[in-house]
Amino acid sequence: MSRYHFLNTNVDNLSMQETLQDIERVIESKKQLHHVVVNAGKIVAMQDDLQLRKSVNESNLINADGQAVVWASKLLGKPLKERVAGIDLMVNLVELAAKNNYKIFFFGAKEEVVKTVVDVYTDQYSSNIIAGYRNGYFKKDEEQDIAKQISNSGANILFVAISSPTKENFLYENKTLLKGVNFVMGVGGSFDVVSGKVKRAPIWMQNCGLEWFYRFVQEPKRMWKRYLVGNTKFILLVIKERFKKQ
Repeated sequence: MSRYHFLNTNVDNLSMQETLQDIERVIESKKQLHHVVVNAGKIVAMQDDLQLRKSVNESNLINADGQAVVWASKLLGKPLKERVAGIDLMVNLVELAAKNNYKIFFFGAKEEVVKTVVDVYTDQYSSNIIAGYRNGYFKKDEEQDIAKQISNSGANILFVAISSPTKENFLYENKTLLKGVNFVMGVGGSFDVVSGKVKRAPIWMQNCGLEWFYRFVQEPKRMWKRYLVGNTKFILLVIKERFKKQ
């Protein structure tokens, strides 16, 4: 595995297919792999949030979720093969679970959203892939009990749909308690998309790096700071790093 380091961030230079192969190999060997994706906003947050930086950089597998990260990697002389979007990886893994008889635990989002996600995948595949589910609202002192519940569910795969940095820190801090699960990953707002609450951008917008704008238009009040301010900070961060290399 080729792991690059830029902007205080580790990123693995893997394609979607290579990522899926690594995950399947880990599950079949009954080992454990902690996965995380990084995008422009998360990399900006990692500059000052040292706990988030530690939680991300010490993960076993780190993919570039955002197209902006792929572009930045090329500009900084460490070109990544392609974007591996978290939601696309999740969808592929659900299909893999149905094929290989893996079980999945769905953790996060509002109760009605996560329940809808479970119903969607139950209808699409069968209830055999469902190890359990839980909404993403909890207190700090409940974390260990939740981790134990997930670990004891028989799940091979755990998807965590909670905002950053909570999901990264939850997975990092409860890694030992989650030892019964072979593969764990944060999936951000993916449950909202699968449940139909939020529409995903057309393919051409995804390929042009405009998926963030499509999401911003749908939820401007909630997303303006994350995308407009966050993306500007990311651009400045990349420019600063680029000139530092000269």
